[in-house]
Amino acid sequence: MSPSARAIEIMDTTLRDGEQTSGVSFSPPEKLTIAQLLLTELNVDRIEIASARVSEGELAAVKAITKWAAGAGLLDRIEVLTFVDDDVSIGWMKQAGAKVMNLLTKGSLNHLTHQLKKKPEQHFAEVAAVIALGRKKGLESNVYLEDWSNGMRHSRDYVFAYLDFLSSQPVRRIMLPDTLGILIPSEVASFVGEIVARYPSLHFDFHAHNDYDLGTANVLEGVKAGAQGIHLTVNGMGERAGNAPLASAIAVLNDFLPQVKTRVNEASLYRVSKLVETFSGVRIPGNKPVVGENVFTQTAGIHADGDKKNKLYFSDLMPERFGRTRKYALGKTSGKANIENNLAQLGIQLSEGDLKLVTNRIIELGDRKEVVTQADLPYIISDILDSKAIHERVRIENYVLTHSKNLRPSVTVKLSIDGEIFEEHAQGDGQYDAFMNALRKVYKKQKLELPVLADYSVRIPPGGKTDALCETVITWTVSNGREFKTRGLDSDQTVSAIKATQKMLNLI
Repeated sequence: MSPSARAIEIMDTTLRDGEQTSGVSFSPPEKLTIAQLLLTELNVDRIEIASARVSEGELAAVKAITKWAAGAGLLDRIEVLTFVDDDVSIGWMKQAGAKVMNLLTKGSLNHLTHQLKKKPEQHFAEVAAVIALGRKKGLESNVYLEDWSNGMRHSRDYVFAYLDFLSSQPVRRIMLPDTLGILIPSEVASFVGEIVARYPSLHFDFHAHNDYDLGTANVLEGVKAGAQGIHLTVNGMGERAGNAPLASAIAVLNDFLPQVKTRVNEASLYRVSKLVETFSGVRIPGNKPVVGENVFTQTAGIHADGDKKNKLYFSDLMPERFGRTRKYALGKTSGKANIENNLAQLGIQLSEGDLKLVTNRIIELGDRKEVVTQADLPYIISDILDSKAIHERVRIENYVLTHSKNLRPSVTVKLSIDGEIFEEHAQGDGQYDAFMNALRKVYKKQKLELPVLADYSVRIPPGGKTDALCETVITWTVSNGREFKTRGLDSDQTVSAIKATQKMLNLI
């Protein structure tokens, strides 16, 4: 980045526009926490935290934030959306302790005519009166041109007449929102570029929405065209399809526009994103750029192999920039390189033969569940090494497990001993108990003795989900008092116990 790079102001509106996401309402303590992180950890330039007059809860949240910000010397970076309503919003601002109002005004003749039913001159006069009153009360004003994008498309004369008027007013910033997310990048470049050229002494912010999934692209074009500020939200939260997402926009500006700079701390983007996800209850898609869980995970084995060979599949979007690490998914498309990378991260080395066995087992498991996690690997290795040491004379060929409300669980099992097939049915206190009862019937008829189950433990990897691999370790006691353990591995707990039992049958 050039030392003379143009500074771009980042205004985060997660707490105002982002809170318009359907079903989202932050509590005052949550708003305060997010505000603090945005300003002190992410280091955005400004935050828009609320709309004036909304509710008592909103007032309490703004009071808490402005009290903290005043003590931290950050009050001038706190902004609130206000309205052309004489002194009502201004009174609310004074009560809340805020100092910067973002005045919502009409940026298209269509909105002015059909929503306010007023003439341009009347609207301009009312806006001037609110700005003057705010200034008298010690408030700074920025001005939104609501529906500006449609204004540029359909009523350009009105937009330029309004900007001519605003150029004579004591406003700090003029904010150009694509309110309905309708613009394509070429229009943004044209509209913003024309305005910046016509009013070189004014500060213009660009505010993108994501209705066509063009929010980030439009931000890029807006900044290239000369906008001095952009409005973003954490995780792209916002009404309808949301706003331009903070993490994506920052990454794009940093990587593709060396002539501009922001103050945002990239390393904190993921951490703040996850906190907002928790507070909002809106889940981040796994494939969301920069902050999605899967975006730094290589799944195909050929990609993992290429990463080892001169980093063939690396790009400028390195996970470490964002406080994250690269991962290698384990599943049916995994190659040996994927598995070796995961083993290296765990500090485990395997022989070529054992690595091949583990790879085959992961592919087999991947056919039944989408991804095997790194935390599953030690269990898989233990299972493979156990199985290698056992000569298989007994095979459980088939079984049917049933579990019904108010009926005892039952099992039908078919197994082979030295190639001879046996089949039995039994009930029990649970599915595994019923399985063992059926097994005892077979062994009793063969005048064979089964060991006694002495201990039964089940483990899943830390943080395992409902489809996590389950390791069952069973301790058995034989007639002479000797104990031994067998383990089974499967995503189904009962099946993993059956696999551990089959190992026992072969060991005895």
